[in-house]
Amino acid sequence: MTGPTNNTLGWMLDEVLKVPRARHAILLSADGMLRAFSKDIDRDDAERLAAGLSGVQSISRSTAEFCGTPHTPWRQTLIEFAHGYVFLVAAGEGAYLAVSTGEDVDMEAVTYRMHKLVDRLGKELTSPARQDTGSPA
Repeated sequence: MTGPTNNTLGWMLDEVLKVPRARHAILLSADGMLRAFSKDIDRDDAERLAAGLSGVQSISRSTAEFCGTPHTPWRQTLIEFAHGYVFLVAAGEGAYLAVSTGEDVDMEAVTYRMHKLVDRLGKELTSPARQDTGSPA
């Protein structure tokens, strides 16, 4: 997996952006760490958005019982804004893929490309939980 100072998977995220009106893509971990980002987004912006989207996926997962039972697996969240969307999907254990788009995007094409990318990368997108470093707080 890429580290915080490395963007070796960024070029793969650019593949999702081949859908007209797709803007940016980031790969993040459950704890909000940026793992990769597409070419047209600044690293600082991508890191800030990764932290925020981590909260979005956490809140989304906490509402599972609204769709069945508390253990219903979360798969995707869609956020709509006046001028676009943010798609957020599970991309492996502890990893999430987010894509921003314009308002007139082909939503089906975006989600299809996102899921194909997740399938293609497989284990590379898995982001295990951080281990306690043992240092005193």
